[in-house]
Amino acid sequence: MPDLLPLFLNLTGREVVLVGGGPVATAKLRQLLAAGAKVRIIAPDITSEMHDIVAGATPPQPMVARRPFEPVDLDGAWLVVAAATPDVNRQVAIAAETLRLFVNAVDDPANASAFLSGVVRRDGVTLAISTSGAAPALTALLREGLDAVLPRDLGAWVWQARAARTAWRRDGVPMDARKPRLLHALNELYPEKTAGEPGVARISAVERAPRVPWLHSPEDSWL
Repeated sequence: MPDLLPLFLNLTGREVVLVGGGPVATAKLRQLLAAGAKVRIIAPDITSEMHDIVAGATPPQPMVARRPFEPVDLDGAWLVVAAATPDVNRQVAIAAETLRLFVNAVDDPANASAFLSGVVRRDGVTLAISTSGAAPALTALLREGLDAVLPRDLGAWVWQARAARTAWRRDGVPMDARKPRLLHALNELYPEKTAGEPGVARISAVERAPRVPWLHSPEDSWL
């Protein structure tokens, strides 16, 4: 498989067809509703949990058609999520291909043209991890690992970056000069202890390091 293009979609108010009513489809429904999508569910049966989610959803509530999938179900959709059996997923993939619609076929890479990723969301930052559908368990482990190494005060980083961007645009700072400036500003969020403080030995400027070890100096990798 060629390299995938990472992409974030704005699904707010846009129709997404979800084919399937089992536990996996139920989990996907939660993700789609969190993204603001207008969801149409096609499935002969749905879980009690999915029923409760639909009943408790804020308008517009998901629409549920309790019957097998039909190609006409894709009319007007922006995205399709197939979380049914491989045979049904294949029917969905064929119908979507003719309409030039992307299909996320859950745990079924052969019938997928789009892959939902493992996601870390915190303080306005979203990280997505994908193994092209080949190793979902590894995706989950990587997601947990990245979540563990992100700073607990990531919100302060976001605030600093937004404020700096406003100033850079006002002052016409070129794009290639912004990364090192932001790096310096982020390191300034962690003032280092200086000689004379209790229990702190005198150290040279060369020996000092930011409290976040993977924030390197600009000359290392930012230019």
